[in-house]
Amino acid sequence: MMFEQSALELAAAIKTKKLSVPEVVSAYIDSIEKNDSRLNAFLALSKESALVRAKEIQSRLDKGENLSPLAGVPIALKDNISTTGIATTCASKMLEDYTPVFNAAVVEKLEQAGMIIVGKTNLDEYAMGGSSETGASGAVHNPWDIARVAGGSSGGSAAAVAAREIPAALGSDTGGSIRQPCAFCGVTGVKPTYGAVSRYGLIAYASSLDQIGPIGQNIDDCAALLEIISGPDTRDSTCVIEKPFDFNGDSHPFKIGLPRNYFGSGIDDDVKTAVLAAAKEFEAAGAKIEEFEMPLMDYLIPTYYIIACAEASSNLSRYDGLKYGYRSAKAQSLSEVYRLSRSEGFGMEIKRRIMLGSFVLSSGYYDAYYKKALQARALIKDAYNKLFTQFDMILSPVAPTTAYKLGENVGDPMKMYMGDIYTVSINLAGLPAVALPCGFDAAGLPVGFQLIGDAFSENKLIAAARAFQGRTPYHTKRPGAKT
Repeated sequence: MMFEQSALELAAAIKTKKLSVPEVVSAYIDSIEKNDSRLNAFLALSKESALVRAKEIQSRLDKGENLSPLAGVPIALKDNISTTGIATTCASKMLEDYTPVFNAAVVEKLEQAGMIIVGKTNLDEYAMGGSSETGASGAVHNPWDIARVAGGSSGGSAAAVAAREIPAALGSDTGGSIRQPCAFCGVTGVKPTYGAVSRYGLIAYASSLDQIGPIGQNIDDCAALLEIISGPDTRDSTCVIEKPFDFNGDSHPFKIGLPRNYFGSGIDDDVKTAVLAAAKEFEAAGAKIEEFEMPLMDYLIPTYYIIACAEASSNLSRYDGLKYGYRSAKAQSLSEVYRLSRSEGFGMEIKRRIMLGSFVLSSGYYDAYYKKALQARALIKDAYNKLFTQFDMILSPVAPTTAYKLGENVGDPMKMYMGDIYTVSINLAGLPAVALPCGFDAAGLPVGFQLIGDAFSENKLIAAARAFQGRTPYHTKRPGAKT
């Protein structure tokens, strides 16, 4: 059945003419229109343009053009990635009527590769959140249990892939926003090294932390997608990679570090059991596993949220009700335009982070908070540099729990933020990580783990992930959503 096939399997069926591109794209669009109301994973569908493009790509393939290994495959994008002619709202009232006049760099590369963009996926507003509940269009529901969160902020992309509404999707990861929803939804995702994928056209949350990455059913789909979207771009000065990735594998036995203090208090027993079982699986495959003590644990969350909120308050200052975006109809003066437009256009979580960011950047508190956070960030990066002289990669949980119930943590931001304890340090250090499903808890909800590597060591991570998924069936499991 078409919906059971991975992205690469679909592409192979298209290449051998077992399926046509218009047939595949139509089937997925019809499925989204029929089924997405229970998940709320999509914010927009580009049905007409996708079908026109499907015919164009089929014609090019029929002429023998060699586009890419994923040519003809439909894909969805997180709705903070700019797309010409398709609304890009960041799930916010502030951008409810915004349609970009340019494509993000990753969109250009997807189109050059012959992939078909069929729609935009739901997220936490401006990618600020860990559950995909803060968006103006409502929460994303987890396909394994629709009473639970899909994770955030790329929850729409992960839920859509898990439910087989789309073969693959792009998300963005600022502090775990690809990896955590992948863990909650039982799919595979990659947070690339900072500077490996252009951020041109990604609507910024925290510019020194944001990175676009792939979400798929398995690591091979993610690797093929990352080969397409990675590579240099002169429009993004932080994109420092010299050429796109080529994942031919680095398959020698790896030495993997296991941070013992990640498995103490605060982690669910089912998560701990599944992640440690994944470590045993690597050991059985020939890897050497060695425990160590992860340093600076107490500083990870405060450092991340000070820096992320400071950058968010700066980036979101452009939404003033004047140039573009939502403008309050009640405003009678310039000061009211600013105050009312932002009050009405932004949700509560955005306001909380803007206020925190403005506070830590204020003249009286800059040295006490923001400067110290930058110093702590340097220490975190240095700690990882030392660890990667001992290990090829580090294996850890993605989140301390499986997917929790919708609304459970909305009123407790500190509890929500602590759910990022295992993921934020990777963004602070600019490192790559791969999230993989590795089991289920007692309620039948997916558990995920992550492999963390040194900068631009994606080849090692992909090879290790392939070895794990070659030995385990977790990535093949499909949810049957409960009511």
